[in-house]
Amino acid sequence: MADFTFHHGGVSVPSLDEAIDWYGRVLGFAVEKRFYIDAARSHAAMIRKGPLRFELFEVEGAAPLPEERRHPPSDLRTHGNKHVAFRVEDLDLFLTEMEEKGADIAFVVREAFGKGCFLRDCAGNLIEFVEETNV
Repeated sequence: MADFTFHHGGVSVPSLDEAIDWYGRVLGFAVEKRFYIDAARSHAAMIRKGPLRFELFEVEGAAPLPEERRHPPSDLRTHGNKHVAFRVEDLDLFLTEMEEKGADIAFVVREAFGKGCFLRDCAGNLIEFVEETNV
C-alpha cells in the first residue's frame, strides 16, 4: 500500500481576512501563503501552526453554512466530512483560554470514553479539541 501522511484540512469561509484573523488570534496560526484558485473562483490561504495546516477558501457566491452543521450532534446526521480534531494536554486549561479569547464554544464532552470540546470558527465551522485519557 502507498504510504502517506496528513497534510492539511480545508475550510470554506465567507471572509478570508476575517478567518485569517480568527485562526491567528484564537488558535495561533500564521499565513504560510495566499493564492487564487481560478477553477473554484476562490481567494485562498494556507495557514500553519507548527506541522498543522488549514487551507482557507473564500469562494465567490458560496452559500452559508447550514444551521444544522453548526452543532456536533445535528451535524452527524448529514453525510460528509465533519471536522478536524486536535489534541490538547489539559481540556479545562484550554477551555479557559478559549473563553478569555471570546471563542464560540459549541459543545463540551465529558464522558467515560473521553473528553473534549468543539469550537465554531468565525464562519461556524466546527473544530474539535480532545484531551486523551487512559480509559
